[in-house]
Amino acid sequence: MAPVKNGRLVFNEIPTGLPEPGKTTVYDESQTIDLESVPLNGGILVKTLVLSIDPYLRGRMRDASIKSYSPAFTIGEPLSNYGVGLVLRSEHASFKAGDHVYGSHPFQQYFVAAPADAEKLTVLKNEEGLQWSVYVGVCGMPGQTAHHAWREYSQAKPGETVFVTAGAGPVGATVIQIAKQQGLKVIASAGSEEKVAFIKSLGADVAFNYKTERTRDVLARAGPIDIYWDNVGGETLEAAIDAAAVGARFIECGMISAYNGEEPYHVKNLMLIVGKQLKISGFIVMWLHEKHLAHFYETFPLLVKEGKIKYTEDATHGLERAGHAIVDVQTGRNKGKSVIIVSEDAGPARL
Repeated sequence: MAPVKNGRLVFNEIPTGLPEPGKTTVYDESQTIDLESVPLNGGILVKTLVLSIDPYLRGRMRDASIKSYSPAFTIGEPLSNYGVGLVLRSEHASFKAGDHVYGSHPFQQYFVAAPADAEKLTVLKNEEGLQWSVYVGVCGMPGQTAHHAWREYSQAKPGETVFVTAGAGPVGATVIQIAKQQGLKVIASAGSEEKVAFIKSLGADVAFNYKTERTRDVLARAGPIDIYWDNVGGETLEAAIDAAAVGARFIECGMISAYNGEEPYHVKNLMLIVGKQLKISGFIVMWLHEKHLAHFYETFPLLVKEGKIKYTEDATHGLERAGHAIVDVQTGRNKGKSVIIVSEDAGPARL
C-alpha cells in the first residue's frame, strides 16, 4: 500500500488570550504514513476515529516551565486528548486488529502507540452498541468526572438543593440527572435560552440564563444550597458561598471564567467558609479512577442506552476544524459535548 497523508493539528505558539486557529494551532498534512510497513516495535497502529474537545485543553497551552496537573503541549507537536481509535495492526498481546481503544490520542489521523503507551489504553467492549463518540463524552472523561466526584464528595440526601453551573455542558448535564435521580432539587445555569431549555428538559427545577439574570438573585430566591457543583469560579463562586447552607459541600470541578487571561475575580466573602462550615473539595478525575471507574463502566453505558442518562453532542467533522472547536468550547458557542469526527470509518480494520 502506498503511503497516505497523516494530518495533524500542531501546537504552534502559546496564546495570551483565546487560542487562535491558524496561529495557536495549525493543521498540517505534510507527513505521510505507510500503514502496512510502519514499524510497531511491539506496539499498535491506531486510526483515530473521534477526539474530545474539553475546556482544560486551554490550560495545556502554556509554557512547559509552568507546572500543573496536566502536561503542557509541546510546540511543534500535535495536541493530545481523550479519543477513540481503531486498531489497524498490533504486535501487543493485549490488542488485536479491529479493537476499539479509548484513552489519550494525539490529534492526528494515524499513530503508533509504543507498548507502554498502548497499555494505558482501554479496549471498549461497547456491548450496548453506542456510537463511538459517546465514549469521549457521557461514557468517557466528562461522564466519569460527574460520576466519580458526585459519589466521592456530594454526600447527597433526598430533598437537598444543588446548584450546578455550566449545566448544559457534558459534565453539568450529567450532574443534573444524577442529582434528580437521587431526589434533589436542582438549580442550574447556562448561557443561552436554548441551553436553558435543554437543562429544563433534564429535570432542573430552576433553570436560568446567567447572562440575563443575576446568579445572586436567583440563588436568593431558590436557595439556600446544600451542594454547589462549580465549573465557573469567580463571581459565581462568591454568590454560591453567600447562598450556601451551613455544612454545604462545594465540588470544585473547573473555573472557566479564568482560563483565557481574564482579569482574576477576587472572591470577597471567603470568611463565610469558616462561619458556614463549608466543605470545599477540588479534584482531578483520574485520581478517583481506582475507587470509582469500575462502577462507572458497569452502570453508565447501560443507563445511556436505556435513555436514563441523556446527552447532546456538538460534532465537528474533520481534524482541520478542531482549532475552531477549541475556541467554541472556551466561549460557550458549542451546543452539547464537543467532539471531532476524524474518520467516519468505525468498522473493522481492512488493510
